[in-house]
Amino acid sequence: MENMEMIIFEIINYGGTAKGLAYEALEAVENKNYELADQLLKESDENLVRAHKIQTKMIQEEAAGMRHEVSVLFVHAQDHLMTAMEARTLIDYLIKLNKKIDAK
Repeated sequence: MENMEMIIFEIINYGGTAKGLAYEALEAVENKNYELADQLLKESDENLVRAHKIQTKMIQEEAAGMRHEVSVLFVHAQDHLMTAMEARTLIDYLIKLNKKIDAK
């Protein structure tokens, strides 16, 4: 596997980008720009998928016997990804609520 630190930074980068895009989508909804919000959520999802693929590859390698060092940086990456996924889920719910409110 390539340099572990670079892989960890990829997870952090994709997770952070995904979370940022999700929050931008929420801001777009505040301005009633649902089309932009949908586009930003799609981009957020694409970044989450990239991060998740890296994470899945690491899990598969570990299951196959290749041990990975668990560093503070690695834990930070996992935390970053998890909070990005949770923020994305919550923001999606908030956007759906806003759509219902605006439709009335």
